Amino acid sequence: MQLDFLSNLAELPDHLSSGFPENMVFLDCETTGGRADYHRIIEIGLLVVEDGQLVETWQSFINPQTSLPPFIQRLTGIQPTMVAQAPLFSEIAPLLLDKLQGRTLVAHNARFDYSFLKQAFRRAGIDYSTKPLCSVRFSRNLYPQFKRHNLSTIIQRFQINIENRHRALDDARVIYDFFLKTSALLSADDIQACCRQLLKNTSLPPLLEPGAVDKLPKAPGVYYFYDQGGALLYIGKSINIRHRVLSHFSSDHSNPKDLRISRKLAHIDFELTPTDFGAQLRESNQIKQLSPIYNRRLRRSRKLFQYRVDSDNRGYQRLTVQQVTAAEPSQEHFGLFRSPRQALTKLQQLADQFSLCHRLLGLESSGNAKSDQACFRYQLKKCLGACCGKEPPDSYNRRLDEAIRQYPIHAWPYPGPLLVEERSAQDSDLVAFHLVDNWRYIVKLSLAEDIYDHGLQLASAADGSAPTAPTPSRLPSDSSFDLDMYFILIRFLLNPDKLKLNNLKLWPLEHCQ
Repeated sequence: MQLDFLSNLAELPDHLSSGFPENMVFLDCETTGGRADYHRIIEIGLLVVEDGQLVETWQSFINPQTSLPPFIQRLTGIQPTMVAQAPLFSEIAPLLLDKLQGRTLVAHNARFDYSFLKQAFRRAGIDYSTKPLCSVRFSRNLYPQFKRHNLSTIIQRFQINIENRHRALDDARVIYDFFLKTSALLSADDIQACCRQLLKNTSLPPLLEPGAVDKLPKAPGVYYFYDQGGALLYIGKSINIRHRVLSHFSSDHSNPKDLRISRKLAHIDFELTPTDFGAQLRESNQIKQLSPIYNRRLRRSRKLFQYRVDSDNRGYQRLTVQQVTAAEPSQEHFGLFRSPRQALTKLQQLADQFSLCHRLLGLESSGNAKSDQACFRYQLKKCLGACCGKEPPDSYNRRLDEAIRQYPIHAWPYPGPLLVEERSAQDSDLVAFHLVDNWRYIVKLSLAEDIYDHGLQLASAADGSAPTAPTPSRLPSDSSFDLDMYFILIRFLLNPDKLKLNNLKLWPLEHCQ
């Protein structure tokens, strides 16, 4: 299965996932051959990322002080005249080392690039040592449904644009773009688990039975941690169970909860699912049913809250948080939250991100303030002056609209219930069917034919694809509506790329006559 559909990812992030190391250097070397102890570097290209943001690109030819083999010239397009006047590696070594130090080195087939760097630095009298993050192994671990993970295949699979293949900076940018697209497709937890496993040694819990981790699959599913007395400590999910479990035991124990779990953990169980979709649904359901000791308490939200937008007499849009009994898609309502506190916390984050006025958002009391009196944040230059008329309504309203449009209330896009077919790309026998209706998760079915037991059949026009036009609807307010399930469903069912990546098919249903 090829992923050429990923060329049309709707909303690529402008930064890398928080699951990646904070500071990285994406690097590629072009060389005169394949032996680091004999051949030489002729070009280096790199991209520097800090806190997920691309902050610098850099490229340099290197004079290898030897001839360029004709094969290398044809492959890279680099000619002898391009390196003849280039600096020696020893001349750029201090600058290069400054860019590498304190950052995780990322390269495709990292052993190759790292070995050439290490040898070149050694010849320059510099000892360079690091543990690189190999994007080949990263791809293999997070996309196990595919057989090939070379750079050319990744370019084709994710439809990444590249001008000059086998040139250092262009190839390094491909790795960055691959990580960027992965940031849009996979969760930060799964990305972090993979990176930790590839970069760090692990220290297994002292009470855990020998070989327990070796029995865990490198496949999607849910895992369960138990103590010696059989008490359930924790439930988690992953697209790669073994790597996610090992990430809990990284030697630095930066997460205090992981350290507490590690001290008590004596047994691990797991449950396979066909894809990440089933894993997320199962994890949410199991945490609510079993209430593990170290999981954040999840519960069904009996009350829902959302943002309401109204305009004041000056033309400025104001936001209020209100409780709803049935959330209805509209131009005035945005977001779904389980508590007013959660809604206000998100609102504070949006205010910081978009320089919104706390007074107009209802986060700062107007008290006896005059209609044209500046708010406190305006004095701190964190508000652009909508509160006191310094910023025109149109300008402020556009920014507010951009902020809250990230939180639409989605109408159910089907005239009736939906059957979601979930099938593993690696094991054709691993399949599940999920019955969903109006953003409510109804039940998991073993066979598609079980829909008849629920009084349903395939819709007459069902072809496994989503309809083009949504059907107006209200989100249900009854107790069977689960906010966590709602967020999981919209993440997958409304995202064509996630549907194809997870091998999901959608079958509209109708009630039997």
